[in-house]
Amino acid sequence: MKKLEWKERKVNLGTSIAIGAVLAIAGIVIGANWNTLIGRYSPYFGFSTTNSVNWSALDEVYDKIVTTYNGEVDIDKLIDGAKSGMVDALGDIYTVYMNAEKTADFYDDLHGNVGSGIGVEMGLRDGYVRVLRTLPDNPARKAGILAGDILYKVDGEEIWDLPSDEVAKKIRGESGSEVTVTVVRDGKELDFRMKRETINNVSEYVEYDGSTAIITVTRFDDDTGKLVQKEAAKFADKGIKKVILDLRGNGGGYVSAAQDLLSLWIDGKKVLVQKSVHYGNTTTSAASGRDILSDMKTIVLVNGSTASASEIVAGALQDYGKATVVGEKTYGKGVVQTLLNLSDGATLKVTTAAWYTPNDRSINGEGITPDVEVERSYDDINAMRDPQLDKAKEM
Repeated sequence: MKKLEWKERKVNLGTSIAIGAVLAIAGIVIGANWNTLIGRYSPYFGFSTTNSVNWSALDEVYDKIVTTYNGEVDIDKLIDGAKSGMVDALGDIYTVYMNAEKTADFYDDLHGNVGSGIGVEMGLRDGYVRVLRTLPDNPARKAGILAGDILYKVDGEEIWDLPSDEVAKKIRGESGSEVTVTVVRDGKELDFRMKRETINNVSEYVEYDGSTAIITVTRFDDDTGKLVQKEAAKFADKGIKKVILDLRGNGGGYVSAAQDLLSLWIDGKKVLVQKSVHYGNTTTSAASGRDILSDMKTIVLVNGSTASASEIVAGALQDYGKATVVGEKTYGKGVVQTLLNLSDGATLKVTTAAWYTPNDRSINGEGITPDVEVERSYDDINAMRDPQLDKAKEM
């Protein structure tokens, strides 16, 4: 095996499937039966066939493949790959085609049904999928895996160049089964043999530190906002004087759940503006009469993994002066994806609009800049230090 130099890599994760996409697009053309097939499969892409589309170039590539390729051509796989290839050609990392299997995985992740694994949160950093943190009382932390480790192999198979969702899928498995994860730390490869365990992955929880309530929201399930509302209703009886809303590592989820959460602080005002070429501009407002935390001192914790719906929350609270945002600049995913159900259980996740805060600040590519910037390093995480939370508590 060629020895890899573990330097910072700026990569586009779509590159790993580019070669397959070229072949896949060609596969949608099935010789003389093209007209029948395009009529059958065009609804999968969400467009109607018109005479203005010239598919002859694809016919040509397909003909070359079937007459020269040294192997069998699986039409179903080519058609499935063609859908991915067509979507990938848009150049938007958030617009994706998901077959039935990937659709099921997507909804499992969204609802925290991750099954059995080793208990790590991971994300793309410096060109590699790295461990962002290990979860308490789970195999990864017990084995000695640390935040900042590059995920290199799973059971001897190199996975360092795969997207984070694919890496996570390979790590998961049946509860009690063993898995070997190889990481790279300080340029050295380290193997960790672990037994998978069922991971308890709730979307929200509340802890108390004296008169401070610490609300941690890990993702926005459809009921997350309502669950937090239920907990917040107890704050008055508990004598709570300050709230810390921890959105670090929250990659987003349902906008409706973010709307429910914001209704605790904002009464009936707009919390989000969506701007779309096809659908115009729309405004989302908080609910009325639920702002029981409107006058509560609030600090919001964010970091580079705070994205999407969680950025909506941080941005709206910041715009209305309802909270002080502390931590690191957020990810900057400010676009709306619409889920379009296709046949055979597949889904098309399409970017249909861009998000703006109530003060018309663009989120996409910009992120939310904290009012008070505090860094939390990998060393801090591994040593169980949390300078961001400490700062929020002292404010």
